[in-house]
Amino acid sequence: MRTEPDSSLTAPQPAAPRPAVMLAMNESSRARVLVPQVRAHLDRVADVLPAGPGNAFLTDPAIRDALAETEVLLTGWGCPAITPEVLAAAPKLQAIIHAAGSVKGFVDSAVFDRGIQVSSAVVANALPVAEFTVATIVLSGKRAFRLGAEYKRSGRKPDPSFVPGNYGSTVGLLGASRIGRMVADRLRAFDLEVLISDPYLSAAEAAELGAELVDLEALFSRSDILSVHAPLLPETVGLVDERLLGLLKDGAVLINTSRGRIINAAALEQECRSGRIDAVLDVTDPEPLPPDSPLLDLPNVFLTPHLAGGRRQRGRPAG
Repeated sequence: MRTEPDSSLTAPQPAAPRPAVMLAMNESSRARVLVPQVRAHLDRVADVLPAGPGNAFLTDPAIRDALAETEVLLTGWGCPAITPEVLAAAPKLQAIIHAAGSVKGFVDSAVFDRGIQVSSAVVANALPVAEFTVATIVLSGKRAFRLGAEYKRSGRKPDPSFVPGNYGSTVGLLGASRIGRMVADRLRAFDLEVLISDPYLSAAEAAELGAELVDLEALFSRSDILSVHAPLLPETVGLVDERLLGLLKDGAVLINTSRGRIINAAALEQECRSGRIDAVLDVTDPEPLPPDSPLLDLPNVFLTPHLAGGRRQRGRPAG
């Protein structure tokens, strides 16, 4: 008996619906995030709507019209604030995908109230920052940055008896953020005493990280090297002030890979100009520093241009 083919197996299947995606990031972010292979894949699976820089969500008529059809916002550095007014203009919005770290600076709580899904690349961003921090801690334990600057300036090697080491040093971590926890975990490989201060961390949780939970005063007064990993929130702006910086030991090293505004800029400049402490700063306030900032020329300050979170992308050569 002849069997007819199953039409459900041979008939072409309808294409999956393509989500309407709006890019909400500055031009620099687009160039870094949407490398050719990524942009080509995005164009294959989604309809990419026009977008603009700055606060153009509501001020540019063409973008506002596109926002009304947007189902997914692909955001990055330079994204305007997603406020209740923006949400009202985007009735179809279902998800916000942030191609960077924290979303706290631009996502209003109304986004979560409406049940919109939010994701970010914070994990991908956290690992290179943690690796950078651990490397910096190890080099700081040898005072490699200050001694390297002095060697370059004078041409003389330091007396070996005055070169410190890492064994038995005390490292303080300000904040048990995702990065802070990664750093604590990786410091287990070294013979260091690790302190951590975070109002939301218990002593038992700190012990699981191989660290001792202490208050801010103990953290700053006991640490040979102190690394900042607190998030930038209204209550943490200027948290590291003149009083806390003054508790640091003479010759201590302050590392900041978090946000520049967490440290009081004037107090930090005063301490660094005195030469009493060293600083390794991947972030500053302001950023970038003005050309006349004394931090740019001090031998006890090592500056990097907010690069700790960078990582190699597929399809793009290193460097």
